[in-house]
Amino acid sequence: MGKNLIQQRRGRGSPTYRSASFKFEGEVRLYSQQGLGKVIELVHCAGHSSPLMRVSFANESVPVLGFAPDGIKVGDFIESGDMASVRAGNVLSLRNIPEGTLIHNVELRPGDGGKLVRVSGASARVVSRGEEGVRVLLPSRKEKLFLPACRAAVGVLAGAGRPDKPFLKAGTRYKKMRARNKLYPRVCGISMNAVDHPFGGKCSHIKGRPTQSPRSAPPGRKVGKIAPRRTGRKR
Repeated sequence: MGKNLIQQRRGRGSPTYRSASFKFEGEVRLYSQQGLGKVIELVHCAGHSSPLMRVSFANESVPVLGFAPDGIKVGDFIESGDMASVRAGNVLSLRNIPEGTLIHNVELRPGDGGKLVRVSGASARVVSRGEEGVRVLLPSRKEKLFLPACRAAVGVLAGAGRPDKPFLKAGTRYKKMRARNKLYPRVCGISMNAVDHPFGGKCSHIKGRPTQSPRSAPPGRKVGKIAPRRTGRKR
């Protein structure tokens, strides 16, 4: 009969493949509060690659979480709103951010709390502002057009240089992946046994069967290229 594939075991919803979100500090969104806030604490969260900060606003009893920009420290003040100054950590609409400014945690749609440029050391740059929208240069070197009402935080995210240090051994990477309960190491199907994967068995790295599967294939066989429109190198 064989065993369930990894994607089938994930679908059960058991804690084996579920992220331990109860250990995380919480969700990070752009501040919905308007006005002046004070940084009361810098926080490490296993669920985020960038350092976080707790910001206390005068009109809120509970501090809110935000991404810590480079150069921020405890006791600094953060402004949120269209009247805020262009300073690291402040949150403004893209229509109020001048060209050439480095930003992070950019909203895709107004009010979604920020979806892009959220990894440590990352930043985007406002290229131009016009009637059609605000053009932003993303870390992928692609330019994207945003609505002027979308908000973003000013500055470069802290934690730059994190990927520069090598892991050196597999055990260190295992602990990193374990913090977010990610499956590690990942083994390709052709290196598995026949009971674990349709590509497994026989000699290693020899599939012995096509890597395409139809859309109507049963769950235990739907692996590889699922109903591809085309295969092979594009010439």
